[in-house]
Amino acid sequence: MAQSANRTLVCTVLFIDIVGYSKTGVGDQVRIKQSFNHILTGALEHVAPRERVVVDTGDGAAITFLGDPEGALFVALALLDAVELPVRMGVNLGPVSLMKDINGLDNVIGDGINVAERVMSFADQGQVLVSRSFFEVVSRLSTDYAQLFRHEKSRTDKHDRAHDLYAVTDAVRVGRRVQEAQLRLKSQRRAAPQAVDAGPAQTFDAGTHFIVSGYSQAGVQEAVDRLAGQGCRLISPMTQVGSKWVASVDNPKLAVPATIQELGYKRIISGPTREAVLAKVQDLVARGAVLVQEAELADGVWTAVCEKT
Repeated sequence: MAQSANRTLVCTVLFIDIVGYSKTGVGDQVRIKQSFNHILTGALEHVAPRERVVVDTGDGAAITFLGDPEGALFVALALLDAVELPVRMGVNLGPVSLMKDINGLDNVIGDGINVAERVMSFADQGQVLVSRSFFEVVSRLSTDYAQLFRHEKSRTDKHDRAHDLYAVTDAVRVGRRVQEAQLRLKSQRRAAPQAVDAGPAQTFDAGTHFIVSGYSQAGVQEAVDRLAGQGCRLISPMTQVGSKWVASVDNPKLAVPATIQELGYKRIISGPTREAVLAKVQDLVARGAVLVQEAELADGVWTAVCEKT
């Protein structure tokens, strides 16, 4: 933590909320929080203290994983198994900064943890929702992981920011077996290290930014340089997350506004990003138009339809 202080890193954040906690009496809150702390401590047994930052949020916790991103999934699955706790959870992969709070304790700030909290706010009790950026990375670590998720309807938060969400499915019990197998595999790798097939770096579109990930440091740098040539600016420098190298750059398409085409009484709004299209739609609706078709992605272009009144 001391070495990473005041740096921007790409990390996985698990945000946990105890449902209904604030509505209970003080005595019940103490009992619930003690039970929660005990269960969370057990769930974090396999995550080294140097690879995590745990922040108490009062009615839950926010855990930043500095190592393997799938650690957040394992901890979430362990908490789901603790059925006596009414919790909901959100997971996100994004840029954060590590710092000390006013009491000198470890703390985390930045878009990565903010989005994790918003993703959690859309979850129901007993549900785990993850962001698109986390899904894109973890689903490529193992085909077993990809089968654990179901694509959900996109949601918009109070800041008019859209979130593409994935839910952990009922295959969570299978996920527990995946977890145990992965832990055994990691133990074997530590005992007998093997060469990793670097392969090309991959670029994931996280909406407001791009995440570049790969096993080769040189491959990730090459991809970042290529994006820089397309006008992308570096958000967080390359850092190692588990066995991978990860960096993030901004999305220059966000600066391109959506366009409006009028066909009779209808207005077709199209643009390179969902955010740009939603901004135009909100402006038209505020002036009396009626949204008749939600924004949809087709052939790389987002399109929505409004009708004049």
